[in-house]
Amino acid sequence: MRPLLSVTELKVHFPVRHGLVRAVDNVSLEVGSAETVGLVGESGCGKTTLGKAILRLVKPTAGSIRLAGTEIADMSRALLRPLRREMQMIFQDPQASLNPRQTVASIIEEPMIVHNIGTRTERREKVAWLMAKVGMRPDASGRYPHEFSGGQRQRIGIARALALNPKLIVCDEPVSALDVSVRAQVINLLEDLKREFELSYLFISHDLSVVEHVSDRIAVMYLGRIVETAEGSSLWKRPLHPYTQALISAVPVPDPTAVSRRVVLQGDLPSPLNPPTGCRFHTRCPYATELCRQSEPQLRRVDAAHQMACHYLPDERHTN
Repeated sequence: MRPLLSVTELKVHFPVRHGLVRAVDNVSLEVGSAETVGLVGESGCGKTTLGKAILRLVKPTAGSIRLAGTEIADMSRALLRPLRREMQMIFQDPQASLNPRQTVASIIEEPMIVHNIGTRTERREKVAWLMAKVGMRPDASGRYPHEFSGGQRQRIGIARALALNPKLIVCDEPVSALDVSVRAQVINLLEDLKREFELSYLFISHDLSVVEHVSDRIAVMYLGRIVETAEGSSLWKRPLHPYTQALISAVPVPDPTAVSRRVVLQGDLPSPLNPPTGCRFHTRCPYATELCRQSEPQLRRVDAAHQMACHYLPDERHTN
């Protein structure tokens, strides 16, 4: 079956005074219909830039983006406009992503006005229906974003994303700005909406425990590249790449008697302006060899649903 979204060898480079920032560098990724693909990695690894490039909010430097078989990577703005109904975004900061001068009803209705959908009466009826779907009271329609909590503001953002009946939604850290007590409510809402409307999600987060809970498949990103992909449960039980192993070891375990096996990485994420030669992770990897410093590994299939970009399997590694 053809995937809903297919990204092939995508690059997003930003020119600066002394070179190029390689925010996304040769990334390939697929999202199927009614599937959630989680995208995880440290801050600064290029996750958000990849999400914005997929939606053409950032222009790709090279590569292919196919939405339901249609190539959109170099499509003109005029041709792209009707396709924007099919793909929407939920932003990380619900306060910054909502216009403080618009009411809730105006915020949710605006995408329908832009795309000339329905009469005013039909649009207002759909606004009320969407508000109910995301758990907002009808009397909230005339209020402004600052009058709501963070969780309620994110519900408004979700309702806006649903206004055009999209097939694909890019969720960019949708719960990271929320209180812990509210995160589960928003995550459960997203999962309920996915089942009801058969939505596909690209779920971007640095929190592996959240991604493992919501995702059918997970892709791990490091310094602009995908280093491992697998089914959610498989990645959690059997991480193969040293970077993935370190990320999973950092997830808190709700058992005070459990023995910690934390993998502590040395150093910081290198600059995308000047990425290391060879494997980009070799400067922080405890298993790096001369081969890692000289040759960049490509994603290779370990089994039917698991890929990894590392020269060595776990039983082949030796600590230097």
